[in-house]
Amino acid sequence: MNSTEFRAAYSLAGIFSLRMLGLFMIYPVFTIFAQQHLVGATPITIGLALGAYGLAQAVFQIPFGLASDRVGRKKMIAIGLLIFAVGSVVAALSDSIWGVIAGRLLQGGGAVSSVILALNADLTLEENRNKSMAIIGMTIGLAFAIALVLGPLLNGWIGVPGIFGFTAVLALAGVPVLYKVTPEPAAAYSHRDTQAVPAMFWTVLGDPELRRFDFGIFALHAMLAASFIALPELLRGTLDIGERQEWMVYLPVLAVSFVVMIPAVILAEAKRLMKPVFIGSVALLLVTQVVLAAYHNSWLELVVLLTLFFAAFNVMEASLPSLISKAAPADGKGTAMGVYSSAQFFGIFAGGMLGGWAYGADGVSGVFWVGSAIAVVWLGVAATMPQPRFARTHLLAVGALDDDEANALARRIEAEAGVFEASVVSADRVAYIKFDGKLTSADHLDQFAAAQAHAGES
Repeated sequence: MNSTEFRAAYSLAGIFSLRMLGLFMIYPVFTIFAQQHLVGATPITIGLALGAYGLAQAVFQIPFGLASDRVGRKKMIAIGLLIFAVGSVVAALSDSIWGVIAGRLLQGGGAVSSVILALNADLTLEENRNKSMAIIGMTIGLAFAIALVLGPLLNGWIGVPGIFGFTAVLALAGVPVLYKVTPEPAAAYSHRDTQAVPAMFWTVLGDPELRRFDFGIFALHAMLAASFIALPELLRGTLDIGERQEWMVYLPVLAVSFVVMIPAVILAEAKRLMKPVFIGSVALLLVTQVVLAAYHNSWLELVVLLTLFFAAFNVMEASLPSLISKAAPADGKGTAMGVYSSAQFFGIFAGGMLGGWAYGADGVSGVFWVGSAIAVVWLGVAATMPQPRFARTHLLAVGALDDDEANALARRIEAEAGVFEASVVSADRVAYIKFDGKLTSADHLDQFAAAQAHAGES
C-alpha cells in the first residue's frame, strides 16, 4: 500500500470507529439509567431504545451506499455524520424513553457504513483493497472493546446524557477528518467487492449458504443486544459493584476473550477446521446462555461465563465475514456483505425487543432463556452446513475490454489450477477471482492483469 492508501484506510477507519464507539458506549449502562431517570421506561421500551438504531441502520445503509454513487461519497458521509450527531443530541436532551428512542432512530438513520467502504475502494488499488479492509475491520473490533470499558467510566463522570453528548462530538469530529485527512478520490466507481448491486440481490438472497450465515450474524447480535439488557443488573447484583467499577470486569473479560479467540481463528482458517470451530463456538454460546439463565449467583461463574461468551462472540464476529466472502459469487461480494450487514442490524433490533420483553416477563433469567432459544435454533442451522471451500478473493484491473473479451478472459482465468470462479465485468474493468491459496497464488494470477488482459497475449 502506498502513502495515499494508508492515509485513506486509517482516516476512514477512524471515522468508522468513532461512530461505532458512540453507539456501543451506552450498552453496559443504559438499562439502569433508563429505569431510574426516564419517564415511560419499561422493559419493552428500554429494549426498543437499545435496538432502535439497528432497525434504522438496516433500512438505510444500502440506500445510502447507492445514493453515494450519484451524490458523492464524502457528501453522503458528512450528511450521515450530521444526522448521527443530531440523533445523539436528541437522546442527550430527552427526559423520556420515547425521546431517546427517537434519538436512536436518528443515529441509525445516519447509515454511512457502506459509503465509507465504497470510498475506501475508490482510494485503493484492487490488489491492496483486502489490506485496507482489514485495517478498518480491526479498528471496528477495537472500538467495540473500548466502548464497553469506556462506557461505564464515562457514566460515572458525566452520566448517560453526557455519553450521548460526547457521541455527538465524536461524530462531528469525523467531518474535518473526512475533508482534511481523507484523500480526494479521482472519481467514484461502482465496486462489486464492497458495494451492493441491485441486480445481484436475488442471486444472493437465493443462496442457501449465504442465508445460513446471514441468520448467524442476526442471531449473534440478537443475543448480544438482549444480553446487555440484563448484564448491568447482573453485574451489580452478583458482584456488588457500582457504575464506576463495571469497567474492571469488562476490561479483563474482553482481554482474555481476545487471547482465547486468536488460536481458534488460526485453527479455523490456517488449519482449515472452520466447520468444527464454527459449530463449537455456537455450542459454547448456547452453554453460556443456559448457565446464565439457570444459575448466576457466583462472581467466579459470572466472570468465566462472560469470558467464554465474548470469546465465542469474537470468533463468530471474525469468522462470519470470512465465510460470506468465501460463499459469495465472485462479483457479488459487496451485495452479499450488504445483505449480511442488514441482517446484523436487524438482529440488534430484534434482540433489543425480545430481551426487553423477556426481562419484563421473567427478569434476568428470562433474557438468557431467550438467548438460549436463539442459540438452539442457530446450532441446528449451523450443524447442517457443508464444509466451506477455502476460497480467497483477488481483484485485477484488466483495462478496457468489450463483453466478448471479458468473457474470454474469465474462461482463461477459470482454466487455471486452483481457481474456483472468475468474473470479468467490462464496465468495471475488473476481474473478480476466487481461488484456493494452496493451489495457486495471487501473484500467479496477476499475469492476467491489464498488460496481459487481451486474448492471445502471452
